[in-house]
Amino acid sequence: MISDRRRFGDHAPDRLVEVVGAAARAGLDLIQIRERDLDARSLIDLVRRCVDAAHGTRARILVNDRTDVAIAAGAHGVHLRADSVPACRVRALAPAGFLIGRSVHDRDETVRAADGGGLDYVMFGTVFATRSKPDVAPAGIGMLAQIAAATTLPVIAIGGITEASARGLQRTGAAGVAAIGLFADCDPGALPAMIVRVSNAFQDHE
Repeated sequence: MISDRRRFGDHAPDRLVEVVGAAARAGLDLIQIRERDLDARSLIDLVRRCVDAAHGTRARILVNDRTDVAIAAGAHGVHLRADSVPACRVRALAPAGFLIGRSVHDRDETVRAADGGGLDYVMFGTVFATRSKPDVAPAGIGMLAQIAAATTLPVIAIGGITEASARGLQRTGAAGVAAIGLFADCDPGALPAMIVRVSNAFQDHE
């Protein structure tokens, strides 16, 4: 799950924390807090609330790009942009067990990121057309398969992920899927069933 509190309207931070907690209890592995417009103090407060909401579950809370905020807030890791600092530099500063991922957009970028060391996973997109990035042409599942074949790191697919589009993506070599709208547009009470359906679709080999 990747956050976007602006989709929740009134009381957005509270609503986001509610959804994070529900998603964590439903068995989600990774939750990235991607609120790039917030100042450091506000972001730290929000991340701390999300970490508390996920406490006692297996979910790991990541912060988009801000390693300083992630460490200060007690998050479990950071997700770096493609143009962020090298992961090995973050690894040298991070506490033990800190999870580090990076966004990638093509094969060469993936290979360079993996060769640089320090990463636990990469996130590739945009796989399918998405309203989050309407001007970006989708790369398609063929390119996703090429990315997965180019690295031994787990590859998470992002961009236009729905219950339908997730079907069979495991066959490309992807390790998982990520989304914004899939979670933001879902009622918290319906999250467990939705996550099971997407997981089953992702692993569908028919």
